[in-house]
Amino acid sequence: MPKNKISRRDFLKAAGITAAAAALTCSGLGYAATRSPEIEIAKATFGKENTMNKRILVTYATRAGSTAEVAAAIGDSLSQRGFAVDVSSVKDNPQLKDYHSVVMGSAIRMGNWLPEMVDYIKANQSALKGIPVALFTVYMQNTGEDETSRSARQGYLAAVHPLLNQFEEAFFIGKMDLSRLSFLDRMIAKMVKAKDEDLRDWDKIRDWASTVFASELS
Repeated sequence: MPKNKISRRDFLKAAGITAAAAALTCSGLGYAATRSPEIEIAKATFGKENTMNKRILVTYATRAGSTAEVAAAIGDSLSQRGFAVDVSSVKDNPQLKDYHSVVMGSAIRMGNWLPEMVDYIKANQSALKGIPVALFTVYMQNTGEDETSRSARQGYLAAVHPLLNQFEEAFFIGKMDLSRLSFLDRMIAKMVKAKDEDLRDWDKIRDWASTVFASELS
């Protein structure tokens, strides 16, 4: 089996836990189990002095904060190229009208981008078709370079790809910090044998940010 590939058995176990938790939540008993610990969310502006250059938005969806940190690193790297960059959570509903281009990223839960980022793309679909777009995914499973793993990674964006015209994209292995997850997410993580580890390759992340939008922003 490819490295870090979720087995069908583990997936079905996790799905069963999710369904049970959803039932509890609907009854008002499961709220505490689905609530994640409070985390510090990155919101920053890089390259404030680059006022004469094109402005870029980096927006992200996260559960445990790892994707927010990746977004901040991308924003910082873009500013080193002379751009003014705003980094903001998608929950802030950043407006696109003031930006030349946008980078959007999400963590993965149950094999998909987080729903708040998908909803944001749907709500801004017309605007996104008129500006350069780049996507990044932060994930912990299907990390191999075999065809099965690559196909699974593409499947993470099954709800996103049909909503956009052209885009650049990247996949970054992330960080697992079980202490930052809700009780439910910790149960799911244990079912797929996840453990605390930080596998983020900051050089790879910054290298991508140093070349993304190369043709549109030159």
